[in-house]
Amino acid sequence: MPRFSIIVPSHGVAGRLSQALDSVLGQSFGDLELIPVCDAPGSPAAAVAAAHAGRDSRVTPVHSPPSAGLSGARNAGMRAAGGAYVLFLDGDDLLLPGALAALDARLAETAGVDVLYAEHERTPWWEGEPANPAAPLLAKAPKGAFAPDRFPELTGLRLPAWGTAYRRAFLIEHGLAFPEGHFTDLGWCGLTGIAAGRIAVLRRAVVRHRARRQGSRLNLPGPHQHTLLDQVELVLTRAAAAGLSAGRARPVFDQLFAQVLKTASRPERLPGGHRAFFRRAARLYRAHRPAGHRAPAGSLGVQHRLLATGAYSAFRALRGANRVAARSAGLLPRPRMLRTRLRYARDLRRPLDPRLAVFCAYWGRGYACNPAAIHAKAWELAPHIRAVFLVEADQVHAVPEGVEHAVIGSRRYWEVLARATYLVNNANFAEGVVKRPGSVHLQTQHGTPLKTMGVDQSTYPVVAARSGSFTKLLGRVDRWDFNLSSNSHSTRIWERAFPGSYEQLEYGYPRNDVFYRATAADVARVRRELGVPEGATAVLYAPTHRDHHTGFEPGLDLEAFCEAAGEDVVVLLRAHYFYDRGRPAGSGRVIDVTAHRSSEDVCLAADALVTDYSSIMFDYANLDRPIVVYADDWEVYRETRGVYFDLPAEPPGPLARTPGELARVFSDGSWAGPESRALRAAFRERFCQFDDGLAAERVVRRVLLGEPPEAIPPVIPLAERVPAPAAATLVRS
Repeated sequence: MPRFSIIVPSHGVAGRLSQALDSVLGQSFGDLELIPVCDAPGSPAAAVAAAHAGRDSRVTPVHSPPSAGLSGARNAGMRAAGGAYVLFLDGDDLLLPGALAALDARLAETAGVDVLYAEHERTPWWEGEPANPAAPLLAKAPKGAFAPDRFPELTGLRLPAWGTAYRRAFLIEHGLAFPEGHFTDLGWCGLTGIAAGRIAVLRRAVVRHRARRQGSRLNLPGPHQHTLLDQVELVLTRAAAAGLSAGRARPVFDQLFAQVLKTASRPERLPGGHRAFFRRAARLYRAHRPAGHRAPAGSLGVQHRLLATGAYSAFRALRGANRVAARSAGLLPRPRMLRTRLRYARDLRRPLDPRLAVFCAYWGRGYACNPAAIHAKAWELAPHIRAVFLVEADQVHAVPEGVEHAVIGSRRYWEVLARATYLVNNANFAEGVVKRPGSVHLQTQHGTPLKTMGVDQSTYPVVAARSGSFTKLLGRVDRWDFNLSSNSHSTRIWERAFPGSYEQLEYGYPRNDVFYRATAADVARVRRELGVPEGATAVLYAPTHRDHHTGFEPGLDLEAFCEAAGEDVVVLLRAHYFYDRGRPAGSGRVIDVTAHRSSEDVCLAADALVTDYSSIMFDYANLDRPIVVYADDWEVYRETRGVYFDLPAEPPGPLARTPGELARVFSDGSWAGPESRALRAAFRERFCQFDDGLAAERVVRRVLLGEPPEAIPPVIPLAERVPAPAAATLVRS
């Protein structure tokens, strides 16, 4: 029997789960079993848990459906546990170094305790010094093991479920489990505190709780706030059945109703049923008030007395609820605008147009990427939606015929932004755009992340200096309702790099649908449009932007590469979109396609891809055509920009470090050889999870048509997908 069973629920925290699991497995005390609880096989969290289980036999993942919630996940973990003591750890928190050794030593000193309470660190999500909120309470506890009557203030209700060690035999004996629903920690801690016969404390922090930027989901407004009273009633009923002494019953009662009054005094958390909440709380208060109970002093005592008498109107007046409600539902903030934006301020007071959708890509650089693909599919599946694409003035000429558009900064631009119900972007809308109640913002993203993104850039000075305010970035993230992901890797990174309360849509990238829908005729047409000679091998060269460079530097003599690679080779040069304007035209065997509207068309035309660290490699992999990585400055790029995985160790194809090595890869045929195919297959398995030709349909049905998740077309297995044929394949056939 292991000393500790450590249960880690993982739903919604895949981005940090690996760190949580590593913090357990890296403990100096190793007599443990680690039980990650995942929502479903194949989910991002399940993949992380499975990888850890493959490396360490102490890891035993179990599954619990998301519908079971946090309580169901923890209970599933307890059913699988076999340790002497059970600990819980949230999947985005850390077990501090030496924590298990300290817990083991303290349990040895206080042999047989039912519950061992410990301190914990609470760290702000972004910056600042950690706090230790449990320390003042635990400092007052007796030194050894003790009966709860000796320190009745320690009810467990003021502490979290994680960071406390529970004797498993004690839990089994009393049939203890996490109660269903929201506020399950409150119910659990109350029930275990009431049942415990001997307890002790550990005066050191064992868990680092990393507060979420958006705060606890329990503090959000909604009908779930009413379930707080379910947990309160459960604990009070159990306390009455246990026949607690008055000395123990009073702290339980006071601490429960401190939570109740905290919610009751914030009517913004209860958009409906505030009076009903108050009245039910008053009934519970009167039914379970301990004999001889005295209300606290000060304003809190006044609240107790008003609750006891059910004086709802007086309670609202005391808390200034009308003023708070008016402020929370008040006028939307006025953005800073010049003349044309004054109209925007007025339009914000007009109703949303339920049939208006606004699309934008790359800060107005044209009709492109995921927003364009979703826009096109909306024409087909949601013709009732009026779609307006936002573009810069110098890109109006590139908008396809029939696509309604508005010029960024114009009066019409601000008008549609104010009235649109649906707003779709692959970057972010302007700082002054207001997220209106009832509007739906979809962030489509525009690539799979190899390089660091969002707040993860903050530790890389070169890129951080160019990124602007991370506070403003996160303000924009707060507008997102949905965020699109093309693979589990991206899902984990977006959660970590852009912390927010949006819903992840693992639907694939709509822009990549064409890779499974284009025909041989489409490939031939695009090659003609780009000027690729008949019978040539077209190599797409797509280097990424480097934050430590001031302009575009190709990093390769492309004419020399063509000469060395073979007489039939031509290069399609596509620089990063930062350099899509004012570039010189290509010459000889180099065709500059940087300004071409569609990167998807360029990929279709290419027989192979050469790139360094550009996310285009993840998209191109869907075509199952050769990819060669030219990593001449990997170490510099890794140190200046930061990366999420070691590309040279896990490339999608052959890797070259010098121009000579790159040329040889093509001249000797290894670019398309068996090793290249094997590397590409592993890469596709990992990064082409959700791209199957149906991504745009899934997005339109879920976001614009409001269909439930279970009605969305499932992802086609990778082995069953048929990519568009390469021109080289057509020539050989």
